[in-house]
Amino acid sequence: MDNFTHSLVGWALGQTGLKRKTRKGLAALVLGANAPDIDVFFGWVPWAPLAIHRGVTHSLVVGVWVMPVLTAGFLWLLDRWQVGRGGAFKSGLEVRFGWLLALAFLGCLTHPLLDWQTSYAVQLLSPFSNTWFHNDSLFIIDVWIWSALSSGIWLSRRREKSVQANWRRPPMIALAAVLAYICGNGVLSQWVVDRSQVMEPHALHDVMVTSPPPVLFWKRDVIWRRDGVIYRGRYDPFQHFGMLDNWGEGRPDGMTDPLARKVLMETPELASFRRWSILPMAWVKREKCTMTVQYQDARFGERPGAGRLGTSATVPTSATGC
Repeated sequence: MDNFTHSLVGWALGQTGLKRKTRKGLAALVLGANAPDIDVFFGWVPWAPLAIHRGVTHSLVVGVWVMPVLTAGFLWLLDRWQVGRGGAFKSGLEVRFGWLLALAFLGCLTHPLLDWQTSYAVQLLSPFSNTWFHNDSLFIIDVWIWSALSSGIWLSRRREKSVQANWRRPPMIALAAVLAYICGNGVLSQWVVDRSQVMEPHALHDVMVTSPPPVLFWKRDVIWRRDGVIYRGRYDPFQHFGMLDNWGEGRPDGMTDPLARKVLMETPELASFRRWSILPMAWVKREKCTMTVQYQDARFGERPGAGRLGTSATVPTSATGC
């Protein structure tokens, strides 16, 4: 999910009353909800689990147990520095490290769980496993979640400023509605997968992604691979409740070509693509002295060299005269 969504979740949790547990409580929730994305600054490091976005910092090991300690420790040190400079705090609250840690833990926990909902996937078991997990219940930017959480926070803040006793209720309702929305979308995505599996001969799959498009959360863009062929379809319950629309013969993924596999595995510049792609496609262009291999993940483009996040590599041949 985008960082605005992560921040809204942390803020909404704070407005349920959790921000009153300690000074900097709201900061612990919001920073914790964004902390796992610190990996975007470490793409250069040699350790693969940290170099890949949504890797180890998003896992249920480091992301949930290490990142909260770092977040709470940073806020504690910041508070000590402010106190040492004679800073005044409008909240009137004492700083409690135990609560800072607990709130940072809660914020950090929401991050991988939200990212898991998207087709971009997340390595929940890193560094012990590089398996990608995706629940396919949300598009990466969801305006309905934005609307629900923003409304709950705005109403809560308005009531809080006017000293109304029920200021905690709107964000609780908003968070409950978002949770129900995510669960409902997850059930729908799994239902689409289950229905697709009975559609012989195409939809028995090795890997399948059922991603909601922007705004139209009830629809699904369905992509799957079977025996080296990429198939695509769409699902709209208002068109055909029990089946996919617009699915055809498919396109070979090109990964059966030994050169495509060899270049992908041995070219350092392709390391990032190799780590995050779960539906790789390839196309090899052979010339006398060079061969160019174009790659794409089927989630982000219909053919190699087209769409978002594609990449390529050119390697020399051993032809005479080259």
